Amino acid sequence: QVQLVESGGGLVQAGGSLRLSCAASGSISSINDMGWYRQAPGNQREFVARVTSSGTTIFDASVKGRFTISRDHAKNTVYLQMNSLKPEDPAVYYCTLKQLGYASWGQGTQVTVSS
Repeated sequence: QVQLVESGGGLVQAGGSLRLSCAASGSISSINDMGWYRQAPGNQREFVARVTSSGTTIFDASVKGRFTISRDHAKNTVYLQMNSLKPEDPAVYYCTLKQLGYASWGQGTQVTVSS
């Protein structure tokens, strides 16, 4: 069992920044991917970014150059630094950890961007 707890969401003005955090606990393999998805009302959940256990990062084109992802292995924590937030970025952001063919999800944290 893996538990994921996100934090850091909130309200920010367009052009501003937010940093999301996700702490994982439980049965965690040394080899895993951690990442973020988001879901806006009426839309499907979509991929945002992920980082592998070796540090390789992958971003969706919509956030590349604006968002960065990093992880602290000692804390089993992944971070999503979101800069230059746009009106199309608001959503519930979900943390995920994928290992051994299985994905665990957090409860989500709301990000709202005001124009």
